[in-house]
Amino acid sequence: MRVKHKKWADPLMAEHPELLVDDATQFKGKWQSRFSKEQPLHLEVGMGKGQFIIGMAKAHPEINFIGLEIQRTVAAIALKKALPEKLPNLQLICGEGEELTEYFEPHEIDKLYLNFSDPWPKKRHAKRRLTYHTFLSEYQLILQPQGQVELKTDNMGFFEFSVVSMNNFGMKFDGLWLDLHNSDENEHNVETEYEHKFASKGQPIYKLTATMPLQK
Repeated sequence: MRVKHKKWADPLMAEHPELLVDDATQFKGKWQSRFSKEQPLHLEVGMGKGQFIIGMAKAHPEINFIGLEIQRTVAAIALKKALPEKLPNLQLICGEGEELTEYFEPHEIDKLYLNFSDPWPKKRHAKRRLTYHTFLSEYQLILQPQGQVELKTDNMGFFEFSVVSMNNFGMKFDGLWLDLHNSDENEHNVETEYEHKFASKGQPIYKLTATMPLQK
């Protein structure tokens, strides 16, 4: 869903280049220099308004986190939320999720998160789903060998598609949950905005974690 452009968004982003990057290509291979210390690097593709990535950075100071969002106003909202937290292990990017290999060197990322991605339910749009095999190939390039992908969604159709796509790609499943919020996995779960909205209405949340195969 597109968010109406806010006049304050661009000025705020311009004021805080220390936290939000507008041209991610300039830091390809140099992302660790953006953090106070070098640590494992985790990336969320499609961070929305930032609730998840900010929550993860607060919960895991031993990990460096990057949140990527295509919509400028949405990225600015995430920035606005992140600023008061002053987290030394958090960076934000406003950019295209389809250009990951332009933003990151091979094996620069340790783990990748896909949270409530657009399910693109029509069959003719399958290639746009972020778990289509072409996207998985991109993730494999930027992830460490046998790096992990974590996915959460409220859409059963997209979840089933993702399981099949990842299986066909040769990924190994480390965990599958058909009702995350009623499982032990929920104990340390950090919610996204959409997740809180859907779960509060009784909608089951689906989650998986899967490891990339070694590149041939």
